[in-house]
Amino acid sequence: MLNFPRWKVITICLLSFLGILMAVPNFLSDEQLANYPDFLPDHQLTLGLDLQGGVHLLWEVDLTEVEKEKLESRRGDIRDAFRKEKIVLRSSIRNKAIHINLTDKSQTEKALEVIGDTVEMLGESLTNSGVADIEYEVAGDGIIVVRLTQEGLVIRGNDVITQSIEVIRRRIDGMGTTEPTIQKQGDGRILVQVPGLSDPQKLKDLVGKTAKLTFQLVNAAVGVGDRVPPGYERFPMAENERRSGLPESIVVSKRKILTGENLKKAGLGYDQNNQPAVSFTFDRIGGKKFADVTRKNINRQFAIILDNVIISAPNIQTAILSGSGIITGNFTVESASELGLLLQAGALPARLTVVEERTVGPDLGADNIEAGKIAAIIGLAAVMVYIVLSYGMFGMVANFALMINIGMIFGLLSMLGATLTMPGVAGIVLTVGMAVDANVLIFERIREEFRGGKKALAALDTGFEKAFSTIVDANVTTFIAAIILFQFGSGPIKGFAVTLAIGIATSMFTAVSLSRMIISFWAIRKRPTTLKI
Repeated sequence: MLNFPRWKVITICLLSFLGILMAVPNFLSDEQLANYPDFLPDHQLTLGLDLQGGVHLLWEVDLTEVEKEKLESRRGDIRDAFRKEKIVLRSSIRNKAIHINLTDKSQTEKALEVIGDTVEMLGESLTNSGVADIEYEVAGDGIIVVRLTQEGLVIRGNDVITQSIEVIRRRIDGMGTTEPTIQKQGDGRILVQVPGLSDPQKLKDLVGKTAKLTFQLVNAAVGVGDRVPPGYERFPMAENERRSGLPESIVVSKRKILTGENLKKAGLGYDQNNQPAVSFTFDRIGGKKFADVTRKNINRQFAIILDNVIISAPNIQTAILSGSGIITGNFTVESASELGLLLQAGALPARLTVVEERTVGPDLGADNIEAGKIAAIIGLAAVMVYIVLSYGMFGMVANFALMINIGMIFGLLSMLGATLTMPGVAGIVLTVGMAVDANVLIFERIREEFRGGKKALAALDTGFEKAFSTIVDANVTTFIAAIILFQFGSGPIKGFAVTLAIGIATSMFTAVSLSRMIISFWAIRKRPTTLKI
């Protein structure tokens, strides 16, 4: 119907106005935006890597190290379970399996029952589905062989990648960058794209560190050239901690007093001499452990170890009951801040290796923007000229709706905080054609109805009504394609899908509602007897 109720007119005008209002900040300079009224929306589109320039890194997750750590962990679980049942054993890890040699072979059946109970317990804690992560058998020589299951490895591998992505995201967010792309890429790889960053080495240094932090007591009785006794291990001192007359490595207990998992907060701090340091605070459990250890080991040295390197080895002068402290050393403000950021973000569960590196310069990004502008302007101008030549005054209405449509796309993308890439620009250009296509369907239907003998107003009404179902069908099928692209695509493909989906929604609105409202107002006011269409 050509008559529009007042509420519908207000709704259409309000939505169009809000869409344009949200798009305006994208066309303002930084200086103009700084003076923009606070009560108005000021979100701008973030330009992607291909438009703004930046760093592209593809990391590979080393899952072999995870497998070794899992075997060590399960070996300890089994040893603890055997100790409770007073089963004496010798164990070793070789050929990706735990080999258990019982001192008393008559305890084999009991040992298998204990391992079975351990498998069931660990399986229930591993996943909600109760998938066990170890399996076992008795070899021909009476040795029990325990291996990790393939299902458990797959689950653990996926968990490691998910945890790595989260840790990387926290680290990069701490740099103050905006809209990084961090996602799983294939099997065992993570894609990291940071628009606007010009220093790939800084990103590699920040992301690539596993940042595994441990607190371990020092064995001061073992010298540099002495053999390391059982239950202890030797770690080198950090370069900035090596001083004349002091050892370059220290022997520490393998028993970890605390780990980075117990940290609640870490960041830049200052020592008593106002020199940069790393301040840290433990969680409740960590604080209690730290208090107990420092109370029992006064005047003993303990090592703070980061990625198998001792970054500090202070003496415990008094019990630390507050659950917080500082790591001192030859830090600069920048290095202390970076270490604090690493510790705050958490440790990577596995080591990462760069397998692909690309840097897109801002000049190339500017060239892409310019090329995108030219393509969009030429495409838009050609479409607008064609539509006016084909449909006259109706074409001018379609062009006005088209401009509103483009403004609403930019406004919605800005509101959603989307990142605009070259494929996204292509999606916008494609949407321009689709928006005009909806108007073409309507105008052709009106022309057909008018030439079929209907009066002008009746032809307008029927044209909009009968073209509606065709427009809906065409846009719904394209919208489904956009959803599939978003679900199964990655990176730029997702960006294209988002702009396409938003463009479909706005083009439906402007073609079916806005254009119809404008033409209806004209028709009711002019009461035409003929249509120049």
